Amino acid sequence: MVIGPTAVGKTKISIDLAKRLNTEIISGDSMLVYRGMNIGTAKPDLVERDGIVHYLIDILDPCQEFNVVDFQRYAQNIITQINNHGYIPILAGGTGLYVRALLEGYQFNKAPSDEKLRQELMKQAEQYGNQYLYDKLRQIQAETAARLHPNDQRRIIRALEVYYLSGEVVSQKKKAVNDLLYDVAVIGLTMDRASLYARINQRVDSMIQQGLVAEVAELLQQGVPPDCQAMQGIGYKEIAEYLLTGKDLEFTIDQIKQATRNFAKRQLTFYRRMSYITWFRVDEFEYYDQLLETIYKYVAGKFCVR
Repeated sequence: MVIGPTAVGKTKISIDLAKRLNTEIISGDSMLVYRGMNIGTAKPDLVERDGIVHYLIDILDPCQEFNVVDFQRYAQNIITQINNHGYIPILAGGTGLYVRALLEGYQFNKAPSDEKLRQELMKQAEQYGNQYLYDKLRQIQAETAARLHPNDQRRIIRALEVYYLSGEVVSQKKKAVNDLLYDVAVIGLTMDRASLYARINQRVDSMIQQGLVAEVAELLQQGVPPDCQAMQGIGYKEIAEYLLTGKDLEFTIDQIKQATRNFAKRQLTFYRRMSYITWFRVDEFEYYDQLLETIYKYVAGKFCVR
């Protein structure tokens, strides 16, 4: 498993490691599942994938919802399938909750929904702001709130809905943190924060040059609602607002950079709670091949691969 903050270099390491191990990759990124959302998600194209099979990429239309329960079910089945063929799959991604749910065996409740309650919570958010609902959730479910962004209105409302209807939290762990469901090598990539932020800024500039604005405009023209789940992804939300309201593009780009940097910071904070990660500092290696070889030897040693 290869995880780490956005823009740290997970995709390339995962693909090159898959070549060395002669295996396949499962995407653990919550945005790569959507068709037509390529630039803003930094989705590896077919050339970049270099013949390596990737699962959970381009499986849904942007209007469809995808959540951690869906991912857990898909990933478990794919892992079994790959294992049955005698291979060690690589899970690559940056969605921390997805990774923990899979490895630690989260069990999710099936609390009923209540449209009237949900509408009331949405009205509260509209009247008092998202932070109001977030603070309410933090008072009753601090751990759940810690893994959500204050503006993630949909998930905050769902967590409150579950609590009010059942008194339960959104998810419960099946096993202790260090008692994982799989025999796994969890590789974490990290680097100096200033260098990571510089990479993020450069990546956003590159996305704009590659045509992110045109990509979002096409999605809107195809009828994808700007408030659907997929369009709340960083980059898509800001560009959609720019296109619909006429905001300044440079200001919008700065917004995307700041939101992405904040996201990377939250990812690293989330990962610190995962004591089973073995960290590799990307910027401590003079050459990329040295980093790849070091990681390969670590994985090969753990699984006795020759």
